[in-house]
Amino acid sequence: MTIVKLNSDTTKPEVVAKEVVRVIQGIPAADGDGVQLTRIIGSPDLNQLDPFLLFDAFGSDQPQEYIGGFPPHPHRGFETVTYMLAGKMRHKDSTGRAGVIETGGVQWMTAGRGIIHSEMPEQTEGLLAGFQLWVNLPAEQKMTPPNYQEFSADKIPLEVINNPHTGKSTGTIKVIAGDTGSGIKGAVKNDFVKPFYWDVNLTESFDFHWPVPANHNSFIYVIEGEVLVGAQQKPVSAKQMAVLGEGDKLTVRAKKSTHAGSRFLFISAQPLNEPVERAGPFVMNTREQINQAFADYQAGRLA
Repeated sequence: MTIVKLNSDTTKPEVVAKEVVRVIQGIPAADGDGVQLTRIIGSPDLNQLDPFLLFDAFGSDQPQEYIGGFPPHPHRGFETVTYMLAGKMRHKDSTGRAGVIETGGVQWMTAGRGIIHSEMPEQTEGLLAGFQLWVNLPAEQKMTPPNYQEFSADKIPLEVINNPHTGKSTGTIKVIAGDTGSGIKGAVKNDFVKPFYWDVNLTESFDFHWPVPANHNSFIYVIEGEVLVGAQQKPVSAKQMAVLGEGDKLTVRAKKSTHAGSRFLFISAQPLNEPVERAGPFVMNTREQINQAFADYQAGRLA
């Protein structure tokens, strides 16, 4: 694990903070073989946030809510990102790959031209929790060969955030994807939409500022506690997602009343601004391409 200390006052004063433009609660949903989850992107409240097509949060200590898992199913035209907070996700696919995503680990799968895979969740010490994110691919890359990037928790860089006034550690950034501005780059490499995917822990009430791309679509999802976002200090609570507006700085504070600190995901990427046609497990640019994807699947031509 790479650990780098980062003072949180390194950004320039003239940059503009991203403000909250919308807060999404998410809705109960079921997927796969009856897996219970909360759908946040891909719901009636928020159909998509280019290039993000779907964002699900799952977590339970009741095996009957997820034991059926996600039996073999196809994908084409996008990427899936599975990040485990607790428990395991056992997977295998039509390319012959198989493995287990364990607690703190991430899998960034590029389905590309086509893949058939299964994902079966398992508890660890009675717990299961995590997220799945769908990220669109640009038109010229939708038929790229399938690919995996998979990292265990100890292979994901971690930055320690220091309060420059006291020298005390006030939080950490687990850098799954993206550059935090201190020279640390995320474990995942992706030139398609240049994503950021951070798991941030704040341990005290203090303003933290990070430079982020102004042209990205961005959101945060609060895992624990409550945070105040932007110069307007909009409150966002646990299990809420906040869509962020324009700006080239992320400003977040853990509320003083949150004694255990706060934890959130920051996810951001370059929008594609392309037509989106989606049907079940396929995401393409035209209806004809969707029809071809179903025909290829039925004929056994998917990878």
